[in-house]
Amino acid sequence: MHTLATVAAAMPFPRALRLAPVALLLFATLAGAWDAARIRLQAGALSPAVQVRVGQLLELVESQRGQPVRQQLERVNQFFNQQVGWRDDQQVWGQVDYWASPLEMLAKGAGDCEDLSMGKYFALLGLGVPESSLRLVYVRAQFQGRAQAHMVLAWYATPDAEPLILDNLDPALKRAGERNDLAPVFSFNAQGLWQGSSATGMQSAGNPLTRLTIWRDALSRARAEGF
Repeated sequence: MHTLATVAAAMPFPRALRLAPVALLLFATLAGAWDAARIRLQAGALSPAVQVRVGQLLELVESQRGQPVRQQLERVNQFFNQQVGWRDDQQVWGQVDYWASPLEMLAKGAGDCEDLSMGKYFALLGLGVPESSLRLVYVRAQFQGRAQAHMVLAWYATPDAEPLILDNLDPALKRAGERNDLAPVFSFNAQGLWQGSSATGMQSAGNPLTRLTIWRDALSRARAEGF
């Protein structure tokens, strides 16, 4: 989570996320199903402690198959919030901005809001939650008395529904309308990009067009791991 240089005009969360996609990102070559065997194989090169952590994630996904979606959301949100300590990229990777794959994050046992949100995203895809119902959302978050750029994961029961928010700042699963501390800027998944109307806010949280390369790189690494 990075401090905002400027503060965008507030926008209602649901309305901002219902805008039509401004760019379609079809990563056909990256598409792939959850591959538990490959994930275990990749984790085998890591420490025993990390292998245990990865095993717990795989067990969680297996145990939650077929369960109600809300329960799946809660369990996945809880797993990553408890298993991964929040640290910024400079502390973990020695870089200003690095989006870690799920195994990279679990190997470190630490990550920032982007890493946590992406980990939840891939785990829910592994559970069979439709990709079209999930969006990674850059928001302007009011936290500790100041506005900060932050990322959360949103789940939509239907395209026009008010989404449920998976977050590490507030670990409780809540409707977007209950999160008055968040103002959306832009959102995306492997299928497309949706942006808010405030150009200032877009740039403050990271221009979405410049973020696409980072996202595609992280997506490629995650797919190679079996996610």
